[in-house]
Amino acid sequence: MSSKPMTGAVVFAKNIARVAKFYEEMMSMSVVHADGDHVVLESACVQVVVHGIPKRIADTIEIADPPEIREQTPIKLFFPVPSLAEARTKAPPLGGKVGPRSKEWEARGFRACDGHDPEGNVLQFRENAP
Repeated sequence: MSSKPMTGAVVFAKNIARVAKFYEEMMSMSVVHADGDHVVLESACVQVVVHGIPKRIADTIEIADPPEIREQTPIKLFFPVPSLAEARTKAPPLGGKVGPRSKEWEARGFRACDGHDPEGNVLQFRENAP
């Protein structure tokens, strides 16, 4: 684990293991710490903490399959990926999704597409523009 604080985000999850695996695999992050209520993932430039929702609250939340997309939240995280096409293939077995190629857009040197994690949190995936 880094000796100084990193930029990062906390993602609250009902199923910590499933959501952490999604972020680990999709964003090529490493698990640097894990215990019963959270998993800390890092890449060279960001840290993501997948933290469990307290049981009394989690028991009231149902995650559909596929999950209901949480589009009404004021925050959307974005992460670089080597390839949007590869991410689109990689996401479904991990419980997530990357939108179709027709939904991609380009700006400021990157190509982007929205998707979601296994619990419906909306994310944006970005690759270097050609």
